[in-house]
Amino acid sequence: MQEVSNSSKTRHEQLGLSDGQVLDMYRYMMMARKFDERNLLLQRAGKINFHVSGIGQEAAQVGAAFALDREKDYFLPYYRDYAFVMAVGMTPRELMLSAFAKAEDPNSGGRQMPGHFGSKRLRIVTGSSPVTTQVPHAVGLALAAKMQNKDFVSFVTFGEGSSNQGDFHEGCNFAGVHKLPVIIMCENNQYAISVPLHKQIAGRVSDRALGYGFPGIRVDGNDPLEVYAAVKEARERAVRGEGPTLIEAMMYRLSPHSTSDNDLAYRTKEEVEDHWKKDGLAGFKKYLVDCGIWDEQKDEDLIAQLNLEIKEATESADRAPFPLPEDTLRHVYAENEGGN
Repeated sequence: MQEVSNSSKTRHEQLGLSDGQVLDMYRYMMMARKFDERNLLLQRAGKINFHVSGIGQEAAQVGAAFALDREKDYFLPYYRDYAFVMAVGMTPRELMLSAFAKAEDPNSGGRQMPGHFGSKRLRIVTGSSPVTTQVPHAVGLALAAKMQNKDFVSFVTFGEGSSNQGDFHEGCNFAGVHKLPVIIMCENNQYAISVPLHKQIAGRVSDRALGYGFPGIRVDGNDPLEVYAAVKEARERAVRGEGPTLIEAMMYRLSPHSTSDNDLAYRTKEEVEDHWKKDGLAGFKKYLVDCGIWDEQKDEDLIAQLNLEIKEATESADRAPFPLPEDTLRHVYAENEGGN
């Protein structure tokens, strides 16, 4: 990641981002990393049952979040998007309540697996376990925006394996035909569980947009500023009525698929170590240091602050009550005003 171009302005200044904004971006990236690391430890300790990691994908998620209107757009993230949902307003405590499956969990009241995000307050549309179902949902929201003449856009993410599902193609086709304000972002992390990219797709995911009549672009998903610029331009196109954009953000899944996965059964330790050298979090830190707005002491202070925040969130979620057994029937059948 280069510090400056030929002009006197840094890359982020050229994109209209202030020093404070890019430092906030880095904070969210680091917060998600520390949250992720804590959950991996909690699962290994038997405190939570399951975790799906987003390590290595934080840069693209935060870059995208900062390019969207976090006051009015609708978000349909997929299960690795911890950095994204934090950047649009979810707190570590809210996500820990989900990890511990507690009654106060705002995502699902402790019903769903972690990573199934949902928040009416933040316009995060509830996801489901079958992959890619969120793409046609995002297209439906974009149709509502067009029918109601509103200027919000919907933003949806998924892995590259999901781009082979019918939901992806049907959603793209409908969005292209009706020129809907939806941004469709593939987080191409090179593996669909254990299936490597070359066994999934013969070409580029981004090229698939051509068949549906709208632009598709490939970006460096380890560079939050490059992703920010692409999503910002896609949003501007959408609100002008020019239709959808497909963005393929290239990255690498640094962690196993989930805590149930032995990733060394299908890839080598050397391959993973090589990609750690391209980690977007470390690259962005170097960029901020090169710009003169960050240093090692500030980094240590931030990590200490985030570790404390996540520790408090963990302890609070651990102490919180589980749902009542009878709550199993809530939100299944119609309820009267008393909630019975």
